[in-house]
Amino acid sequence: MFKGWGFLLTEIWVLLALATLIGLFAGWLIWGGRSDTGPDADEVRRLQAELDRASAKSRATVADLDDDMPPPMTPAVYKRPDPAPVAAPVKVEPTSTPAAAVGTKPEGLDAARDGLPDDLTTIKGIGPKMEKLCNRLGFWHFDQIAAWSADEVAWVDDNLEGFKGRVTRDSWVEQAKALSGK
Repeated sequence: MFKGWGFLLTEIWVLLALATLIGLFAGWLIWGGRSDTGPDADEVRRLQAELDRASAKSRATVADLDDDMPPPMTPAVYKRPDPAPVAAPVKVEPTSTPAAAVGTKPEGLDAARDGLPDDLTTIKGIGPKMEKLCNRLGFWHFDQIAAWSADEVAWVDDNLEGFKGRVTRDSWVEQAKALSGK
């Protein structure tokens, strides 16, 4: 009774496989062409255009750099040229006097009084590095900073390496007067 079914089962499996392939192909045709539609499609296109512009710009920059590069050296270029004669040194005398120092240096101390310096970092604008710089210049206490005149403030402002103008900007003298009780 089931003798002719082998051919029938084979035919069914082949037809199922063929239907699956046709379905996959139809799905690819229908949805594969729509991959650039959706809520983010405009953003994707914008980013792609931006990437293309950046790539073109970088290629142009590399081309410009290649134009500025000297040609590759050949073995003949490796030879050292004969040294040119060295001219005798010329003594140049200054034509003007060096710029006058700004302000007057305030009186500093070699070390903190009684070995106990004030915590200068409590003044706005003075951090740990600035405190070390102030200590190197001889300033250890609030009363020293509070006693600075305008001329001395100008000198300190001019001599704070990398922090020029900080004394005036952050009003150190007024803060030091408040902290020292003067």
